Amino acid sequence: MRILVADRTHFKYASIICDTIEESAKIRGTGIAKRTPEYIQKKMENGNAIIALRGDEFAGFCYIEVWGHEKFVANSGLIVHPDYRGTGLAKRIKQAAFDLSRKKFPEAKLFGITTGLAVMKINYALGYKPVTFSELTDDPEFWNGCKTCKNFDILTRTERKMCLCTGMLYDPLVKKPGLKERIFNPKAFQRLKQIKEKLLLKAQKK
Repeated sequence: MRILVADRTHFKYASIICDTIEESAKIRGTGIAKRTPEYIQKKMENGNAIIALRGDEFAGFCYIEVWGHEKFVANSGLIVHPDYRGTGLAKRIKQAAFDLSRKKFPEAKLFGITTGLAVMKINYALGYKPVTFSELTDDPEFWNGCKTCKNFDILTRTERKMCLCTGMLYDPLVKKPGLKERIFNPKAFQRLKQIKEKLLLKAQKK
């Protein structure tokens, strides 16, 4: 398995990347900010994407987005082809995207929003912590990217304070806990999701 910084030679994989991301979201029943092949190709051209290949076969992908004049960086669109799920590939791709982000933007805060416990676990192991949306970028272009997500109405109703996604942040200026202290508790994160869902459901009934 090759895990590479993507470039123009990988443009041919843009469509399957978009299709795989969208299909995965449908299966999970979660919202997702849709991206076009042209958008993915731009990330490749700028050296802001990681691709995993088995020979010439697409296996996985993740890209970097820069916000707030390079004060914030997001690793987005993490996806693994169904044929390679359950192999630990997602963790390897996310690690590569994290390392690339730290190399290109060493002073930036890294963040992400996700509903997936598996991604939360990977982020937590890298040193991310759960945060409120107010601690993330206030760049309107980032939040406009959520318009294609089926949960966007929740985000707008709460004035961008809450949604079904959980915000996670890595701040390079904050001392990170040791490995023993970074034990992921899936029950705690699941409980957090349930509390948010109840609060949002209650707000919808008002």
